[in-house]
Amino acid sequence: MTTATHRYDAVVARYFEAWNADGAAARAKAVADVWAADGRYTDPLSDALGHEAITAVIAATREQFPGFVFRLVGNVDGHHDTARFSWELVNRADGSAPVAGSDVITLDAEDRVRAVYGFLDRVPEGA
Repeated sequence: MTTATHRYDAVVARYFEAWNADGAAARAKAVADVWAADGRYTDPLSDALGHEAITAVIAATREQFPGFVFRLVGNVDGHHDTARFSWELVNRADGSAPVAGSDVITLDAEDRVRAVYGFLDRVPEGA
């Protein structure tokens, strides 16, 4: 594994820690650890700017899918200040993954997320 590859893997691991953090305080801390203060998260359903708004998007998603966790699918691919990866939202009880997507992230000089461009590849009806 190259140093550059390790860089992207480490950031994406912190990114998933934020999405999977339990509780408001842990979630807010994890978001602050991985996102730049002026970071942005955008996908077809959300557009959030700053830690508070991003934390709220994550909390709303976790409330909509209780008992689910996000996990990486495949490898993280990156170059310069940009990385891409795929993920699934997995039910802890039965292992099903009704939601899946791909994200592209850009990083700042301190390897904090500046922007996320999320794409939903699989979404159940009514979600």
